[in-house]
Amino acid sequence: MKNIFIINGGQNFAHSGGAFNKTLTGWTADFFTSNDFDVRIFNINDEFDAMAEVENFKWADIIVYNTPIWWFQVPNRLKKYIDDVFTAGHQNGMYASDGRSRKNPAINYGTGGLMQSKKYIVNSTWNAPDTAFTLPGEFFNETSVDDGILFGFHHMNAFVGMTKIQGFHFHDLEKNATEERIENYRKEYTKHLDSIFVTEENLVK
Repeated sequence: MKNIFIINGGQNFAHSGGAFNKTLTGWTADFFTSNDFDVRIFNINDEFDAMAEVENFKWADIIVYNTPIWWFQVPNRLKKYIDDVFTAGHQNGMYASDGRSRKNPAINYGTGGLMQSKKYIVNSTWNAPDTAFTLPGEFFNETSVDDGILFGFHHMNAFVGMTKIQGFHFHDLEKNATEERIENYRKEYTKHLDSIFVTEENLVK
């Protein structure tokens, strides 16, 4: 797998300038290019042609979503991008149908995807600390990012046939974004990618 399509979901809006997601996208691109992968990048602040973006999904072996979480959802421009591009991908290489037949519509929902050979990663960025997800009595009731907020996002990708690769979640990026923490995150994230894509025994195939 050599084609990597990175989507920078760091929307410029209100007090958010998307700075950390820009940094994260740089880390991601640097890692893959330095390991001889071919990389394409889309920034959701840019205008786009939905049909052209479908071609990026069809070209890619792995899609990497880098996104902040706003009000417990992805930013509105990323949602619009997904709505437009995935719709343009209907019977155009992304999905054929919802997978059901009219003869027995009660079963097989979500099996009409056309992207079974492809994988995806979601990396998310948060103001919330990781303890909000892990400690008893804290806000997310010990529910992980992937099983909670990103549950629907993961099923969206499964609907078109893609398989999840475990992403990386960056926490406490407003009240506690020290240079030391950011550098430690860079090292941990690079190690995470290396363990999946480079280390011989874990190489994604």
